[in-house]
Amino acid sequence: MATTTIAQPPSLKLAWGPVLWMGGLHLGALLAVVPGWFTWSGLALCFFLHWLTGGIGICMTYHRLLTHRSFALRPQWLEYLLTILGTCASEGGAIGWVADHRRHHANSDEENDTHTPNEGFLWAHMAWFMFVEPETEHSPEYYQKWAPDLYRDPVHRLLERFHIVFPILMFVGLYAAGGMSWLIWGGFVRTVFVLHSTWLVNSATHVWGYRSHATRDNSTNLWWVALLTYGEGWHNNHHAYQTSARHGLRWWEIDMTYIAIWVMKVCHIAYNIKLVKPRIAPVPAMAAAAAGPGAD
Repeated sequence: MATTTIAQPPSLKLAWGPVLWMGGLHLGALLAVVPGWFTWSGLALCFFLHWLTGGIGICMTYHRLLTHRSFALRPQWLEYLLTILGTCASEGGAIGWVADHRRHHANSDEENDTHTPNEGFLWAHMAWFMFVEPETEHSPEYYQKWAPDLYRDPVHRLLERFHIVFPILMFVGLYAAGGMSWLIWGGFVRTVFVLHSTWLVNSATHVWGYRSHATRDNSTNLWWVALLTYGEGWHNNHHAYQTSARHGLRWWEIDMTYIAIWVMKVCHIAYNIKLVKPRIAPVPAMAAAAAGPGAD
């Protein structure tokens, strides 16, 4: 059963850069309670940019495109442009993100998993991002092991190196265009909303929900996480068919990210879209917090 106790190896050290940046974003989001800094346009911008940076930038680009190569884009520069959009979610550069996620899939809910709730719900949700151990330090060796395809690309290496510049530029642009309201709601609140939404895929969808497939890990499908992450919450489906561009496999498992990919296909932007013919149990197996891994 997952607990909230963080198991920290002796070699674990605090990642000061991410801690200070994340702390600053959360403090900035608290400014939303200041009277006079709420506007309806700021709130609308918060939701729109949540979809643009979280849904398109992280869920579609970082995850389905760059990590699993579930589809391809033409022209090539569009991949770089959408990668920049992903950096504006403040989840780090694409190479590091992809390397961490591929390591997670290789060791899902096992000892070397990057972020498993077996080491505590809080660890899986966000604490893993704030600590570094020798095995997960973002170094050229780590990138070459887990994301060699991206590391070979000089443009992706450049974007990785300067990834922090892009969210800062977005914040500056929001302030210039709409003042403090747009900065707070479209910048700080939106970013914190994106972070916790996507982090729920690491934490909640390995604890609660139902299982359609007997994977070797504890992954689950959880409708409200799917709602917050544009289809990423159908996580057990994803672990069963990791390269599939579509995560929602039943008719009611709405997958907004796949719909976006389909629209791009219709516009002749996306191609080589990988889909599967899933083998789904007639009745989903419910997964409680104490559910163990399925048998492959």
